[in-house]
Amino acid sequence: MDSNGYLFCKEMTSSDKNKNLELTVGSCSLLLTMPVIPLLSAVSLALLSLCPTALCARRDVLELGDADFDYLATEHETMLVKFYAPWCGHCKKLAPEFEKAAGRLKGTVQLAKVDCTANAETCGRFGVTGYPTLKIFRSGRDSAPYDGPRTANGIYNYMKKQSGPDSVHLKSKEDLQDFVNNYDASIVGVFSGADAPRLAEFLNAAGLLREQFRFAHITAPQIAEEHTQTESVLLFRPPRLSNAFEDSVVVFKDYLTISSLRRFIRDHIYGLCPHMTVENRDRLRVRDLLTAYYDLDYHHNVRGSNYWRNRVMKVASKYAGRGLLFSVANKRDFQAELEDDYGLGTSDGGELPFVTIRTKLGHKYTMREEFTRDGQSLERFLEHYFAGRLKRYIRSEPVPEKNAAPVKVVVAESFDEIVNDPRKDVLIQFYSPSCPHCKKLDPVYRELAQTLYSDPNIVIAKMNAVNNDVPLGYDVQG
Repeated sequence: MDSNGYLFCKEMTSSDKNKNLELTVGSCSLLLTMPVIPLLSAVSLALLSLCPTALCARRDVLELGDADFDYLATEHETMLVKFYAPWCGHCKKLAPEFEKAAGRLKGTVQLAKVDCTANAETCGRFGVTGYPTLKIFRSGRDSAPYDGPRTANGIYNYMKKQSGPDSVHLKSKEDLQDFVNNYDASIVGVFSGADAPRLAEFLNAAGLLREQFRFAHITAPQIAEEHTQTESVLLFRPPRLSNAFEDSVVVFKDYLTISSLRRFIRDHIYGLCPHMTVENRDRLRVRDLLTAYYDLDYHHNVRGSNYWRNRVMKVASKYAGRGLLFSVANKRDFQAELEDDYGLGTSDGGELPFVTIRTKLGHKYTMREEFTRDGQSLERFLEHYFAGRLKRYIRSEPVPEKNAAPVKVVVAESFDEIVNDPRKDVLIQFYSPSCPHCKKLDPVYRELAQTLYSDPNIVIAKMNAVNNDVPLGYDVQG
């Protein structure tokens, strides 16, 4: 550094009293000249003060490789490891979310990553065949695959449940109250003592299901005397979802096995009208599902969020047992999905909820009538749905006015007419307009169509799979 405070570097020999160091921080190269003795401390200070937040956050993710994986992994009771390749697009998309989650989990659960292009031995040992692959390790042992969400919040919530014991031992009524006063549902086993015959089975179930649910157990029955007088399992629904249409606590009274407890949780965990999130939507959509989307926010406005939910629940209680699950969701969390799948924007409906139904077969319906506060419009929508009078919503480009070219253009509205014509043999290409592989195939595909154009029994067709709903039975992933 010269007298004006500028950093510079020049070639110097080992006999020089001063040594120069070049640092690269972000896009800036910093050249330092200073006596050898204070060099290291000065450099450390410079790096600490100049480290951008994003770079510092990356330090929360431990980098592991072939040389150090085994002995470093054993130092952490619970660790989530991402096996990745630098060129992988999905890995790049996950990276910032993974780093944010690592910062929030610091001190609780360690997050780590392994570059499989440079550490093939480690990745091969753990059966990594695609990227990114996420695995949960416990004290260095491969414990389970990570199959949770891939957002920062989702990873945080999922891995938070992985820390600590499978089931928390509650020793007082205050412990019980603190445990169940949570954003998520809680499952609490009540037993006569530490040597109760079914306690071990409950703890085994907690070990298997802890990735999805919160477990605790009591070995002094008087702690839960307000809820049960016998050994049982209690399911506490989240206080934020408390309502007048269903009990807040459900008691499991059957013979306790892992299978019976799993069924009990599956049948009761969500209640009459759960809060659908990005993290739990796949579990909810295994059933026919009605969802009311609005400005829901259980972190900052519980009362306002429950205002509309209670109106949905009032109607839902009349249709219980008819095979349709009801739910509510924050419309902003599902903005892209609503636009792509239903043609709805966040401004549709204003402050009023807008309602959709998605069946487990993928059929989609929307309630076009405005949501009324007395619930009458929702009831009419449901009556039409159960009577089979609703028209399915299909996202489709317009049917072409002219379609005489050798390659027939198919849209969602014309798919059945062209592709499912029993008199024709049809080859259909599902493509994306932006896909380079599709563009490369295009002239070959047109040449094929031209060659077969004279055969009246053969149709060569294509459909834009981005702007049209792909019918059921066609597993189009790319």
